[in-house]
Amino acid sequence: MTLRIMLGVLAVFLTLTVLAPDRTAWAGPASDQLRTQIDRVIKVLEDTELKREGRSAERRAVIRRIANDIFDFTETTRLSLGLHWQGRTAAEREEIVRLYADLLERSYIGKIEAYSGERIQFLGDALEGDQSTVRTRLVTKAGAEIPVEYRMHRVGDRWLAYDVAIESVSMVANYRVQFNKIIQTAGYKALVDKLAAKRDEGVEADRELTIRKASQTK
Repeated sequence: MTLRIMLGVLAVFLTLTVLAPDRTAWAGPASDQLRTQIDRVIKVLEDTELKREGRSAERRAVIRRIANDIFDFTETTRLSLGLHWQGRTAAEREEIVRLYADLLERSYIGKIEAYSGERIQFLGDALEGDQSTVRTRLVTKAGAEIPVEYRMHRVGDRWLAYDVAIESVSMVANYRVQFNKIIQTAGYKALVDKLAAKRDEGVEADRELTIRKASQTK
């Protein structure tokens, strides 16, 4: 599976994170914290002031901050790199975590802005020490039900997600296969270059969007 296809798969995973929750199910500590962060995102999406022309960058910045309160990007990167994480220097780890987080956040933000009232039902937590799997069910507007699991771990007094699985297919596992293939065939630097290229594409897209909106208001 190509990196481009994997980005599309990831975008679907991340879309599920911010759909309106069903409050009738039992929830444990991890579920409670995840639900709280989802509520924060929905409030931002529904904020009429942040919907005003010229405030899209501000809205996205707020959502990005919330994304950092939902995901442990360092743990996600470590698991996605697998054995390749072990040989990286501290500077290399910091660089790839930053690039990978940017990739995930851009996919996350782009999809949640299409929020249209779908529901997530919280089905409970499976707790094992400092690990918790939050089981949910996505209910689409057409009535389809899709099982989604958020794999979380405790960091201090917080629960952070490091993986998402839809119908038992893990985001981290998919990326681990893809990253491993790139590294084995072209080297670690090729992976970093690909992630950096995606970041640069995103920055340029944001710049073009800002220019286009500014010209429309004249």
